[in-house]
Amino acid sequence: MDPAGDVYDWYQRGLQLLTAGSAAAAVQLLARAADVEPHSPSIREALARALFGVRQYADAADCFRSIIETNPAEDYALFGLGLSLSRLGAFEAAVEHLALAAAMRPDNKHYTTALRQARATLNARR
Repeated sequence: MDPAGDVYDWYQRGLQLLTAGSAAAAVQLLARAADVEPHSPSIREALARALFGVRQYADAADCFRSIIETNPAEDYALFGLGLSLSRLGAFEAAVEHLALAAAMRPDNKHYTTALRQARATLNARR
């Protein structure tokens, strides 16, 4: 048995499931892959996306945060962390991360829209 081959297979199958809309099934495979390769940013990102898809926002935030700790310039992880924090109601922190992502990639409409929405929610709650 080749553990590296298994991890790659779990990752690939997890991505397929995630793309097909089966986030819960993807979480199972991607969590297994992350247990074996905890420092793989690709696996961590896919797992974070799957966790977000099954509304486990705190766990998704933790995964995105772990990517940022290793690579602070990872704009997609900043975006994912900001979205996760928004879903958790932590709008001030969400705006901070979304603003960083939008500043890195101002052409990305998903980033700027999420930032605008989080700022509007934060302002409405003040």
